[in-house]
Amino acid sequence: MTATLVTGIGELTTNDPELGRLTDAALVLEGTRVVWVGPGARAPDTDERVDVEGRTVLPGWVDSHTHLVFAGDRSSEFAARLAGQPYDAGGIAVTVGATRSAPDHVLAATLRRLVREAVNQGTTCLETKTGYGLTVADETRSARLASEIVDEVTFLGAHVVPSGWSADDYVRLVCGEMLGAVAPYARWADVFCERGAFDAEQCREVLTAADRAGLGLRVHGNQLGPGPGVLLAVEHGAASVDHCTYLTDSDVDALANSDTVATLLPACDLSTRQPLPDARALLDAGATVALASNCNPGSSYTTSMAFCVTTAVLQMGMTVDEAVRAATWGGARALRRESGEDAVGVLRPGARADVHVLDAPSVAHLAYRPGVPLTHAVWRAGRRVR
Repeated sequence: MTATLVTGIGELTTNDPELGRLTDAALVLEGTRVVWVGPGARAPDTDERVDVEGRTVLPGWVDSHTHLVFAGDRSSEFAARLAGQPYDAGGIAVTVGATRSAPDHVLAATLRRLVREAVNQGTTCLETKTGYGLTVADETRSARLASEIVDEVTFLGAHVVPSGWSADDYVRLVCGEMLGAVAPYARWADVFCERGAFDAEQCREVLTAADRAGLGLRVHGNQLGPGPGVLLAVEHGAASVDHCTYLTDSDVDALANSDTVATLLPACDLSTRQPLPDARALLDAGATVALASNCNPGSSYTTSMAFCVTTAVLQMGMTVDEAVRAATWGGARALRRESGEDAVGVLRPGARADVHVLDAPSVAHLAYRPGVPLTHAVWRAGRRVR
């Protein structure tokens, strides 16, 4: 098995509490794993050597919240929001119609294009959701296609109530036949706990059924206003609750005293002209925070995790180090992949060899040079992809 030495690292962010941040550092990659980390002067000999000439290295971005299986375009909806129309969940139905009509190869091509776009910007681990099918056949198809392309698949049958259904009848379908059909292709289940989508009791039914089916739990919560999403996620031991735009003190306390990650989606809030989440309050309380893109055609059509990091630093009160950690280790924690053989978002021996090289001397340049494409090289699971 070929080993590759990545040397000449000016600044190395490992996200490992023992290794910390190193200067004049090196990494050795072998197969799909990192096998050595340390000072460049003590690096072992290897088959191959790549000198990054003083650039900064960090773990690949871990994007723990996307909606990439879709068809159609909603740029007109975006333009209407800029003209003053408020955002609600209703636009999802437009994408549902287009997605149902699209053949498999079209959905797969869009998914691959967006993954490629994300990887070229340093994203090396992606989650994506179903939720634009809302029939047993279409949700299963979405999960199957996603499972062939991305790292983590989430079943979001409970995205909105489709036309022609009552909410309660649709929840019964989601918890029964639909869950049974999709579960073999998914690791997670999610529910949109929000006005215009599902109320607390309906969400509780979905989460309970998904838990019984052996899926991990996630929640869309507190996006459009205060609501029960955060407390429901904590109650059910969900791995993450995502959006967290409107939080009460009780919500912050609950997150700080739980293992549920608060996943913040700043690109979405900017696109929908919502307030940005209070990241500072969450961090100061001791909650675990992740940043993700929420890439989707309606409310956050971006794959740029660097943009999310920049926004978090310049507009949400996070330090550069906090934002980088949230977009790497935080996302891994939200996917329960921060440790063990599946570890991502960290660079230490045994972790997956997901390496992001910036054309900059420090991660501070992510906010110092906003909007500038800084990705120089990317390894994903030990294979150089850029």
